[in-house]
Amino acid sequence: MKKLVILGGGYGGFQILQDLLNKQLPRDVQITVIDRNPYHCLKTEFYALAAGTVSDRQVRMNFPKHDQVDYVWGEVVKIDSDKDEIIMKDSTETVPYDYLIIGLGCEDNYHNVEGAEQFSDSVQTISKARRAALAVNELKSYQHVAVIGAGLSGVEVASEIRESRPDLNISLFDRGSAVLSPFAPKVQQYVEKWFKENDVNIIHHANVEYLEQGAICNNGVCTLTDVTLWTAGVRPNRLVRELPFEKDRYEKIVVNQFHQVPDKPTVYIVGDCASSTFSPSGQLAQHQGEQIANILYDILSGREPKAPGEIKLRGTLGSLGKNDGFGNMFEKSFTGLLPRLAKSGVLWLHKRH
Repeated sequence: MKKLVILGGGYGGFQILQDLLNKQLPRDVQITVIDRNPYHCLKTEFYALAAGTVSDRQVRMNFPKHDQVDYVWGEVVKIDSDKDEIIMKDSTETVPYDYLIIGLGCEDNYHNVEGAEQFSDSVQTISKARRAALAVNELKSYQHVAVIGAGLSGVEVASEIRESRPDLNISLFDRGSAVLSPFAPKVQQYVEKWFKENDVNIIHHANVEYLEQGAICNNGVCTLTDVTLWTAGVRPNRLVRELPFEKDRYEKIVVNQFHQVPDKPTVYIVGDCASSTFSPSGQLAQHQGEQIANILYDILSGREPKAPGEIKLRGTLGSLGKNDGFGNMFEKSFTGLLPRLAKSGVLWLHKRH
C-alpha cells in the first residue's frame, strides 16, 4: 500500500482530500489525515466566532468518510523528514508515510513584543477564537477592547465586535497611516469612514512596545484595556520552521512548480507554509490544493504529472459586520453590500462543496 499522509485539514489539505476521493483513488493508496480537531475549520470566519455573532457549529465541517481514509486526531510533536514519519504527542507509535502533504497553516507572529503572547487573545485557531469570544462577551458595558493590527483580520474582528456589542469601547491599533495597506485607497477610506461613523477609535502609526495585564504600551503611552486581541501578523507553524528545508525570508518552505520540496519530492507544501508570491489566504490554499491533487493523482496512478498552470486569484473580500463590506475583485475595488454578499456566497459554496 502507498501511504499518503495529509498533515493539517485546513483549506489546502481539505481540498486535496476531497479532490483525490472524487477522482476515484487507486485501491493501493491509503490516506491518513492528521489534525488536532476532528473537523475542518472555516478559519476565514473565526473573526465572527470571536465576536460571538456565529455559533461554533457554523465555522466547522465534518471530514468525509471513506474506506481508504484514516484519521488521527491530536498534536504533532515532530515531522521526521529523514525517517519519513510523524511523531505524535502522548503516543509511542509514529505515523509513517510514502508521500506527505504539509498544510499546518500559520500561527501568530508576536514580533518579539514583550507580553504579547501572554496578555492578548488570538483568532488563529478555533480554540483561541472560542476563548476570545468568551473574553469579549463577558465584558460589561463601556469596557474596552483593543485590537492590535489593522489588516484584514483586525478590521473584520473590530467591526464584527462593534456590531455585536455597541455598548463597548473599541480601539484599533494600526501600524501605518491607513488601515488595510494592501488595498486601494478607495477601500481604505471607506473602511476608515465606517469605523468613524460606528465609533471605533483608530490609532495610526502605532508602535506597540509591550503588553501587560490590562494595558498596552504604545509609543511610550500606556492605554488601559479589558481585552486585547492580537491580529498583527502571522508566521508558518513551528513544526514547519524546524524542518531542514530551504526557506524564504518569511520562514516559508521553498517549493518547485509541482509544490514539492526540491530535495524531497515526496513532500508537498500547501497554504501558509509554502513560499509564494501571493499573500496567505484560504483561496490560495484551495488553488494550490487543486493542483497538488492533480499532480498526486497522476503519480499515484503511475503517470508522469503535468506541470500545473499559473494560479490566478479572484480577489479578496472582507466584511464590516453582516451588511457591509469591501474587496478587490477582478482588479477592481468594491465597497458596500455587494462584496459582503459575495463573501457570504463564497462561504456557502465552500460548505456545499
